[in-house]
Amino acid sequence: MTTRTSEPTAVATRALAPDLARGFMLLFIALANSHYFLRGTSVLGGYPREGSPVDSAVTWLISTFVDGRAFPMFGLLFGYGVARIVSRQEDSTPRSVRRLLWRRSLALVVVGSLHAVLLYVGDILAAYGVLLFVGAWMVRWKDRSLLLTAALFLVLVSLPGGESSTISTDPPDGALLPADLLTMVVERAQTAPCIALLGPLGFMCPFAAGLWAGRRRILEQPERYRALLRVTASVGLGAAVLGAQPISLMLAGVVPVPDRPAQELIGPLHDATGILGGFGYAAAVSLLALRLGNRRGSVVNAIAATGQRSMTCYLMQSVIWTLVFTPFLLDLSGTLTVTTTALLALATWTGTVLLAHQMHRRGHRGPFEVLARRVTYGRRVRAGRVQPS
Repeated sequence: MTTRTSEPTAVATRALAPDLARGFMLLFIALANSHYFLRGTSVLGGYPREGSPVDSAVTWLISTFVDGRAFPMFGLLFGYGVARIVSRQEDSTPRSVRRLLWRRSLALVVVGSLHAVLLYVGDILAAYGVLLFVGAWMVRWKDRSLLLTAALFLVLVSLPGGESSTISTDPPDGALLPADLLTMVVERAQTAPCIALLGPLGFMCPFAAGLWAGRRRILEQPERYRALLRVTASVGLGAAVLGAQPISLMLAGVVPVPDRPAQELIGPLHDATGILGGFGYAAAVSLLALRLGNRRGSVVNAIAATGQRSMTCYLMQSVIWTLVFTPFLLDLSGTLTVTTTALLALATWTGTVLLAHQMHRRGHRGPFEVLARRVTYGRRVRAGRVQPS
């Protein structure tokens, strides 16, 4: 039997919603990652405790709407994208499809591992690569198995325990803020594999749900699934906001820090409802894309262009964090506040949006997207330039 490996989707034919969601969520990724670099005499959930009232308000906003809500959405979109890749391999055998996905998995693991050691130890790309290695088998599962898997891992995340980062009192360690190059390499080489291997456990629920949604092209056909998207957006975002309040009010200093058993209940609650919030954000952006239709202004096009280059823009954020926070570089982790760090995250994301828009106008893909496509599909894929839409 002959097989044919389809090439990736051309930019001109891509649906708006997934790219817009990725581009918008990169802002949340920046906000979620950057505050963990901050030092203070007392740290809780990645936030210094001695901030101003403005810092408390910003902490509440980020903890309610961002922390634990952005990464599940990326996990959902990752699974969705994998399902769309598989759907284009109609003439390929299951074994050929698995090999294609494993090549993409390898690219993510290699790039993510280098990223973790050289720039940011909290890398998620390698974890996605490990997840895809397993997910290459999951793409043939029946819908019921995917949904049961998603439900099972959602329950596991919600179980009481002390692993939630929202209740951690640990300050930034040597892997996140290394004192010198040798410490950076040694500490991160030890920490990064643990994150890559354990990270897929947290991403499994949105990944499985994304595979299910991708088979139906739910985000690409919002007019067909309008009712489902509305329910998902309202229920998911509502649950995320309400479920975040015990942690968010605690981190903002509005309510006192409860005893440890109570923390081990509200931490997982924050994480589990964050997964639902990720689903809600994806649905809300899809409905926004439906409302926009063909009325796309320059801002929408720029954010979508960022989503088309999400790996490159994600890595660019880490360059800024490395320059600003690393002790042997600018070393501002003890100087910036929660508020100023949030402004830095916003400025960093805005810079990547402007750069992605310029790349889009000039017909250039992101360099790391080119690399991943070439590893996945082979050198015959013409991935260097694209026609602006």
